[in-house]
Amino acid sequence: MSLRQQLLLVALCTLALPVAGWLYVRQMETLLRQGQEQALTATATAVARSLAVTDMPLPQPGKGWYVQQAVNPIVVDGYGDDWAPMTPWSQSLGKQNKLLLAEDDNGFYLYIDVRAATRTRADAGDVNAASSDHVILDLVQGDQHRRYLIASAAPGAFTALTLDPPAGDLPDRIIGQWQEDGSGYHVELRLPRGLGLSALGVGVYTAADGGDPLAADVRPLWRYSQDLSQELVQLAPDSTRTRLVTPEGWLLAQSGHLTTSGPQPSWWSSVIYHWLLANPLEEGEAWTTDAPRLDLPEVKTARHGQATTVWRQGEQRDSVVLATAVPVERGQTTVGVLLLEQASRAVPLLANRAFLSLLLTSFSVMLVAGAILLFFATRLSLRLGRLRDAVERAQVNDGRLDGQMIQSHFPMAESEDEIGDLARSFQKLFEAVGGYTDYLRTLASKLSHELNTPLAIVKSSLDNLEHAELTDEAQPYLARARDGVARLGTLVRAMSEASRMERAIAAAEPEDVDLVDVVSGCAEAYRPLAGARQLECVLSDQPVHLHGAPELIAQALDKLFDNALSFTPADGWLRLSLRPVDGGAEIELANQGPPLPAAMQGRLFDSLVSLREKATPGDAPHLGLGLYVVRLVAERHGGVASARNLEDGSGVAFSLRLYGMPRQRLAG
Repeated sequence: MSLRQQLLLVALCTLALPVAGWLYVRQMETLLRQGQEQALTATATAVARSLAVTDMPLPQPGKGWYVQQAVNPIVVDGYGDDWAPMTPWSQSLGKQNKLLLAEDDNGFYLYIDVRAATRTRADAGDVNAASSDHVILDLVQGDQHRRYLIASAAPGAFTALTLDPPAGDLPDRIIGQWQEDGSGYHVELRLPRGLGLSALGVGVYTAADGGDPLAADVRPLWRYSQDLSQELVQLAPDSTRTRLVTPEGWLLAQSGHLTTSGPQPSWWSSVIYHWLLANPLEEGEAWTTDAPRLDLPEVKTARHGQATTVWRQGEQRDSVVLATAVPVERGQTTVGVLLLEQASRAVPLLANRAFLSLLLTSFSVMLVAGAILLFFATRLSLRLGRLRDAVERAQVNDGRLDGQMIQSHFPMAESEDEIGDLARSFQKLFEAVGGYTDYLRTLASKLSHELNTPLAIVKSSLDNLEHAELTDEAQPYLARARDGVARLGTLVRAMSEASRMERAIAAAEPEDVDLVDVVSGCAEAYRPLAGARQLECVLSDQPVHLHGAPELIAQALDKLFDNALSFTPADGWLRLSLRPVDGGAEIELANQGPPLPAAMQGRLFDSLVSLREKATPGDAPHLGLGLYVVRLVAERHGGVASARNLEDGSGVAFSLRLYGMPRQRLAG
């Protein structure tokens, strides 16, 4: 991974800023909610206490029968079609039976659905009516009440039998409709609206089940109260919907409507709020419908004396509704539950504004920080790249160091930062290495020059010693001394040969030659030297012309052949080939033998580098100058010398890629 990529990766750490901002805005939204919850709960508690201390008719503790407002005109026919809109809020009467109560301007209606698998039928006036299937109806008017027995031997109209003497304005006769089906029967009747019933008792007797035939479950009547609603209008705050319900959730009074104010945010802001910022919201279907009974979790919690709050999704997507339910207590008894609901766009709006502002700021900071880091990383990478290029250019092709560049053009050596320190360190290192390299390059010529004089003295002394009278025992030592002097002379000549070869290569005159003739001539000259080894020559069918020095090319091939011959087994093979390439030619000499060491492949053509083992006494020394001369010849012809192992592992191949020497312009 590059330095620029690493710094960009570090720049990604700035993403922690918008994440932290997002968490902060969520916490702020929670605090805003808590503030609204506390304020609305305090308001609801104050309204509940006001209702409790007034003389308003609140429900008495215990169970009651709820009277719904009739949605459609009701026809007393014993069928439940007219009651269909109110059926979801029917009240249980025993285990399987249902009771529906409703009223409108025309009267008070009662509908009973009795489930009975077996039937025992008798009319109300029959002496067996009390022991057959029947319904007991107990009408309560203040302190007075009167019971009625409802029974019928067949579907149709019935007249209830009074069981008690006349009391107040309670009717002497009750007429209704009795209808049956395969699973039970239905009772429907209507009472005058002005009876002013305060309680109602209903009992269902089934002969198959037994029990008290005259028992009735008497409960107070609960209904929606306009007086309580007017009281709520005066007590409840504006912009809230207030509902007073019984502990079981039956609606007693209601005031206000859910309204949202303030600017309407865009759909994008709403999506951001609901998906990123808002804490979980309850669905709003349970409270948007005007139902006579509110079966809500907060109502169930409040009827046990504990205030609770719930956040729900508003009717509009950009709004939320806060609902708080508090108990209405008289003494230590909960007689009702007060539910306050408030719709608001303020919380989403404030949260959205804070989040968008923070998001914009965070991304602006991220972009600026990223741009600065990118600029810094790019500048740092470019400076390091310049320093790398300068280090690579400081070494010329023949392995020497460019001293002029090191001393005068080494980049960023004047910088005051760490890269400047690194550049100065490189400059000092290259100056030291350059001086040492120049010393090593001239060491051979210096040694050859300095050793010539003492070597001549030793040789002349040995010549004089030969004319002296020596014993037979001293003659072998004299021969050994002469052999050592000869070997030293060979070394001195070899060391001086390198510098002479460089000058000769540089001074060679180019001409247009056909390399096919040069390579084929060299191959014919090498065949006697190969001995038992097999020498194969592969040439191009067409002439391969090149502007170069043929004697230098032949000398380079001599060096390659001498090197290959020393590593090829006595029964091995050699292959010399020539082929044209784009703009030049390639000469390759492959031989059977050991592979090249991987560590030495890049240094084979350097001066004084040899792969041969140490010379044994009597052998000519190898100074590693042959392949160095090959490289100089290739570079003089604009090419390159290389070596590689053969793919089948049978040997190695040395190649010369030549493109020709530059043509000299004639003086005008």
